[in-house]
Amino acid sequence: MGANGQSSNGSTIIPCLRYRDALAAIDWLQRAFGFHPQAVYADGDTVHHAQLVFGQGMIMLGSASNSGEWAKLAVMPDEVGGRQTQSACVIVTDADAHYARAKAAGARIVIDIADQAYGGRGYACADPEGYLWWFGSYDPWRAEHTQ
Repeated sequence: MGANGQSSNGSTIIPCLRYRDALAAIDWLQRAFGFHPQAVYADGDTVHHAQLVFGQGMIMLGSASNSGEWAKLAVMPDEVGGRQTQSACVIVTDADAHYARAKAAGARIVIDIADQAYGGRGYACADPEGYLWWFGSYDPWRAEHTQ
């Protein structure tokens, strides 16, 4: 691990999501967004843990459950009117191509693609279970964006 806390293989901050149909979500996230499964631990229709990668980033996901400690702390987007307190931001090299791919796969666009005042180009969409995602070309790791 480097001095800034970043792993030599990727980010040390990994968003974690729960899906009612985690197997379908894994398939959709690959088709729509370009994620690749690194590991999927499933038993029938239940995904106990999955790791999907995109560039140097990763998300973890599993099947939603109504039992257990985590289930007491988390809700699904449709249980709170689709509102969320957090979302994932994914850096892409070609925001327009990614937008077209996601839209073709049925992503619900919630903020249309546009140039951003702070730099880059991006858009926001929701996946089939209502999670919000931001995809854009703005890269805060580039030298001209850091202070």
